[in-house]
Amino acid sequence: MIGLLILGVYVAVFVVSFLAVRFLVHRTVRDYTSLKTVTFGDESAVTSNRIASVVSVLTIFLIWGSFTGSAWVPGFLHAPAPFIGDTSFTYTLESEDGERDDATVHVRVFGFGETTQKFEVDPGDGIARNDAVAMSASRSTTILFDKNDETTRKKGARVVSIDGVAIGPDRAIRTPAGRFALTDKGAITFTPPSGLQMEPIWLPPPEAVVGRLFEIADEGYRDSTLWKHLGYSLFRVIAGFILGALLGIPLGYAMGLSNWFRGWFEPLVEFMRPVPPLALIPLVIIWFGIGETGKIILLFLASLWIMAIAARAGVSGVNITKVHAAYSLGASKFQIMRHVIMPNSLPEIFTGARVAMGVCWGTVVAAELVAASEGAGMMIMVASKFQLTDIVLMGIILIGVIGFAIDILMSKAENLLVPWKGRS
Repeated sequence: MIGLLILGVYVAVFVVSFLAVRFLVHRTVRDYTSLKTVTFGDESAVTSNRIASVVSVLTIFLIWGSFTGSAWVPGFLHAPAPFIGDTSFTYTLESEDGERDDATVHVRVFGFGETTQKFEVDPGDGIARNDAVAMSASRSTTILFDKNDETTRKKGARVVSIDGVAIGPDRAIRTPAGRFALTDKGAITFTPPSGLQMEPIWLPPPEAVVGRLFEIADEGYRDSTLWKHLGYSLFRVIAGFILGALLGIPLGYAMGLSNWFRGWFEPLVEFMRPVPPLALIPLVIIWFGIGETGKIILLFLASLWIMAIAARAGVSGVNITKVHAAYSLGASKFQIMRHVIMPNSLPEIFTGARVAMGVCWGTVVAAELVAASEGAGMMIMVASKFQLTDIVLMGIILIGVIGFAIDILMSKAENLLVPWKGRS
């Protein structure tokens, strides 16, 4: 339910932002000149809208802060919080002989992370006695109402209503105090209003994640500094990617230029391409052990097939008229390879490299599951065992930020080294 609500809020903000920018900020001038300068469907004419990027990041941050009660988000933007404080409800107890009596259960709901403390109330008189219950927010509790009553469930007593609303074993009810139901043995199950905010154990607020980042950057984690963890992950990813590119690109060229090479290697490449790198972990452990070599080999296999397919696609996509033109000018096969095929295949190779790097970053967490003592993936997995969600989120965000930064650098390098991309 909360997930659908968050998705709905995100979609609504997207639509409102798009319409606002479209009609209020960037009003398109529709005249002959504007229509002829940009052709619909021309990829080279589509660039990232920086306003949309900023609004997108802010939207994600605000939704995150809103549904976690973040102190960094204004209070009026917070989603409804779970009930915290004192409440009570009155139940009507009916004895076996039909006698009825009312008693009040006083409930004290403690906030997330707080230690519940028992308290006492005056039990009063009658066959039903008042009770006191302490519980945590967004939790359910089973109330054994008859532990201090004059009559008990074993003697045939049963709860027939709560706050004047009839209740039975097969009928749950809601009152202003919360939701009530009866267990199979007749005890009361009580759930106070849970609101829409998520518990820190499921999703901590942004300030908790940032605080944990500064703490680990200063003190380290598991006997290693944060920069050492990230450095090991970065080294493994780059090493695996470079090895995959060094073998995958020549393999792709061979498959694109030779029928024999293509027929020989295509079954292997097409067989391994859909196999997820995670499925190879057992074989990597058996063949290469649990040391550093095994982790790099796993990342190498994650990038190898992508780079081979990208290089093959780049060679196959070279415009044949360019090859014919080079032959007509007296070019040799080496010159055609050097001046025609390689330059025209580089855009596909760079695209494959960006994809391969992303897959490697997505695989590094699994690679560091294999007896790693350093690395962002190891940090995430160890933290998850102790339910340290703030460290898990911090590691995920750092991996994403570094991966995004690498992708930007590769995009800049592509623009610098392959300026002819998108041109005939």
